[in-house]
Amino acid sequence: MITNAPLSGEFSRMKLALELAESARGQTWPNPMVGALVIKDGAIVGMGAHLKAGTAHAEVHAIEMAGPQAKGSTVYVTLEPCSHYGRTPPCADLLIQSGVSRVVIAMPDPNPLVAGRGIRRLQEAGIEVSVGVLEQEARRLAEEYVTFITKKRPFTLVKTAMTLDGRMATSTGDSRWISTEQSRRWVHELRSEYQCIVVGRGTVSADDPLLTCRLPAGGRNPVRVVIDSSLQLPLSAKVFSTAEAPTWVACTEAAPEERREQLMKLGVDVLVLPEDEHQQVPLGELWHELARRGIATCLVEGGSTLIGSLLRHKLIDRWMTFINPKLVGGSGLTLIQGWEAAVMKDALRLEQVEVRMSGGDIVIMGDLPAQEEPACSQD
Repeated sequence: MITNAPLSGEFSRMKLALELAESARGQTWPNPMVGALVIKDGAIVGMGAHLKAGTAHAEVHAIEMAGPQAKGSTVYVTLEPCSHYGRTPPCADLLIQSGVSRVVIAMPDPNPLVAGRGIRRLQEAGIEVSVGVLEQEARRLAEEYVTFITKKRPFTLVKTAMTLDGRMATSTGDSRWISTEQSRRWVHELRSEYQCIVVGRGTVSADDPLLTCRLPAGGRNPVRVVIDSSLQLPLSAKVFSTAEAPTWVACTEAAPEERREQLMKLGVDVLVLPEDEHQQVPLGELWHELARRGIATCLVEGGSTLIGSLLRHKLIDRWMTFINPKLVGGSGLTLIQGWEAAVMKDALRLEQVEVRMSGGDIVIMGDLPAQEEPACSQD
């Protein structure tokens, strides 16, 4: 049977399971974050979180901790237990074999390999199943995974920084530093959390960035993805000449073969895609290629032309802007090039907006409204 109405204590228990899942943020890709609790006679006897793709799932850790007490218990899990063999055995089978009496699930798994099969397997074994406890919170936690599974592309966050008068750089191109040290540390935390960081050729030409995570306590470097359709960047660019993190360069088939070979000798992975009608790398195809390579989350840090193209072709999921109360005036660089709303009613309005302070910066975060995604291109 399936029970949809939450019972006493359901919310607090599922909330703890969600917190367990959240504790592994940035570590599990391309798998989702999942947390699990085992409750027996009102007490927690087991808990766990999925920590890394290819390792034990949350239910395994929780059941192992519970041991014999798992029999007759209630298990709370943030995502439907898997029902197929991947790199690990099915968690639904483990729960059945452990003799649990009831399983409370926050949300079904959108993965076609699961998609209700785990729930049905538990039911067929006589286990009571409740679905939908704190489902909205669970879906928020799993949004990157849902995007990766359903759209077959990475969940994409665009991070920008600007002055109070809307400039990413002065008229001379200087942008160091717009945001505060506290905000820059936050950005390095994002780099550690996201699987890849994407920039256009212009950003590398202007700033020659490392694009690595430089947290004082350490962190994980993302894959550096540079979009350079014709491979015009110099081989001396830091993203090519430093081996601190993997570097992938996306170009078109028209890019010189000799330059591709030179980059590959430097250890750069060259992604060659058919050029679009503008002789540029088609972003839609690139985003799907990143997903095929197991990239589930993308952090985009510029430049303004790349951001404009991503907006134009509806590939952005979340937006984040650090606003520092400086004024520079003049003809400095704006956040977006190549996209505009001609009238105010066509402006894109962020949803689920959050506003925070970071040092002296105002930080605005929000989701882009869901839109159909056509093919796109960008140099």
